[in-house]
Amino acid sequence: MRLHWLLPSFLGIILLSSPAEAARLQSWQFNANQNQLDFTTDDGVQPRAQLIANPTRLVIDLPGTKVGGALRNQLVGGAIRSIRVGQFDPQTTRIVVELTPGYTLDPQQVKFRGRSANQWSVQLPTPQPVSSNTPGFVVPGSPVNPTPPATSPVVTGATTQIQNVQVTPDGIFVRTTGRAPEVEVDRSNNGQQIEISLKGTAISPRLTQRSLSINRYGVSQLQVTQAQASPPVARITLNVARSSPNWQATVSNLGGVVLVPTGGVTAATVDSQRPTPNNSRPVPTSPPDTNQVATIEAVDLENNGNQLLIRGDRSFTYTTGWDRNSGLYRITLNSARLADRVRGPKLDASSALLRVRVRQEDPQTVVILLQPAAGVQVGDINQPSNQILALQLQRSRPAPVLPPGSTVGSIPVPPPTNRPPTTNLPRVPNGRLVVIVDPGHGGPDPGAVGIGGLQEKGITMDISRQVAARLQQQGVQAVLTREDDRDLDLEPRVALAERANASLFVSIHANAISMSRPDVNGLETYYYSSGERLARTIHSNVLQGTGARDRGVRSARFFVLRKTSMPSVLVEVGFVTGAEDAARLSTSSYRTQMADAIARGVLQYIQQNF
Repeated sequence: MRLHWLLPSFLGIILLSSPAEAARLQSWQFNANQNQLDFTTDDGVQPRAQLIANPTRLVIDLPGTKVGGALRNQLVGGAIRSIRVGQFDPQTTRIVVELTPGYTLDPQQVKFRGRSANQWSVQLPTPQPVSSNTPGFVVPGSPVNPTPPATSPVVTGATTQIQNVQVTPDGIFVRTTGRAPEVEVDRSNNGQQIEISLKGTAISPRLTQRSLSINRYGVSQLQVTQAQASPPVARITLNVARSSPNWQATVSNLGGVVLVPTGGVTAATVDSQRPTPNNSRPVPTSPPDTNQVATIEAVDLENNGNQLLIRGDRSFTYTTGWDRNSGLYRITLNSARLADRVRGPKLDASSALLRVRVRQEDPQTVVILLQPAAGVQVGDINQPSNQILALQLQRSRPAPVLPPGSTVGSIPVPPPTNRPPTTNLPRVPNGRLVVIVDPGHGGPDPGAVGIGGLQEKGITMDISRQVAARLQQQGVQAVLTREDDRDLDLEPRVALAERANASLFVSIHANAISMSRPDVNGLETYYYSSGERLARTIHSNVLQGTGARDRGVRSARFFVLRKTSMPSVLVEVGFVTGAEDAARLSTSSYRTQMADAIARGVLQYIQQNF
């Protein structure tokens, strides 16, 4: 399906009557590998699109729609700089796909596909570099960029931008967007300047402070300059003492360049504070041999399993952070290699870590990826000596027992079970009560996909089947909207509830946010109109039964809540992108806990209101 574009005469504007109540943007995600934007609203919407210059950006307006609780921005990198979502006016949500300077795209190759009135996909063509002899376009009303001043070189062909510079406990971190730059490190002949050149890189206009006083690690000052405009080269210059060690630069998978002194920050600090005799030249020290690579001899859990220790045979430097691609906690060891026998710690059901991956990424870089268990927070990391690295693991609650064979990823849907009735459930009144249990998504629609490939549709199917079984055991007729992994639109789910003359409707989903926010975890329960009391009853039972974090009970205009005539709720059982929630939802034992708690809430509501 193609949209009529608003270029350049704004033809094809789609006129919509203002709805009595605005729809809400429920969720959106951008797949950088496929150049595809997907978004969902809780009611029908007809997008409008236009391409705007200076900077080049694709603007998608959703008339009659409010942003709601959707994620507001996402840094992408490469030719597409970022995706932004905001409220353009009281009745219009705007999604902006901003391209990196120097790139454009053909609006005629942008394809919209409406899977339903409230589910849309936007397929973008591969952005192309702007040719200097290609005339640009100007959308009416958009400003034309003035000629840059002579002091600001016109940078062309940049595939990377420097966004900011930050001093860290390990050295200096240069945040970049776009492609990973090619990096060169040189030291001046007098030894007082270290230059780190980033090829194919421009300085972002947002980087306003380009000179920093450091006074740490033997560095007095740092400067960021555009050393060359075409082909672009950005340069970071460190003013150092002649006796200070050399520095090395490593490209980070998290989007940036890590700068650390050779031998670690301890050596740099000591060297920078070494006094020199009066009226004499400083005596230079021999920098460490950069060809010497530390051998990592052990990666073990110690201190009752609450500390991960990494040991080498000599000093090494490191960087840490949450890996954007895998969603795991990443420790990168520079100038290091793995000993042949190192495989990582042995884990069991009580371990603070669900998974540890240890690998040799390149001849001088070791990467360790960690997935914390449920209730475990990654704490401080420190280097007691240059040869030992210690990561603290903090338990906030007892970890659930992992059943044999439990995995993270696509959850196999078990067959219906005939478990014995769960004890101590509320008694319900006699009479025909029908509860619709609605497992979200299914078939080709996996729903949210999170850490380790964990899919929403497998979680919702497993929990929903168990909820229905518990209700049946207590004399309540429970009907699943889907009993297997099939594709099912929203309208048939509502129609089934109405045909069955259902007393209650419970839709079960799993939440998601950016993979760069594994710290966001917790339970959310939604209602519309008559479902508030049911929502609060289920919500409190789940909090009590699972220990999940509380993100509140909220009103929302989801289709299945608005279109059903009985009290209806939508339970978001946790975030598949959350480090804590994903670890718990990937285990069958926790999904059973969740199902028991939801069923208990439904039965308590029935007992009190029927």
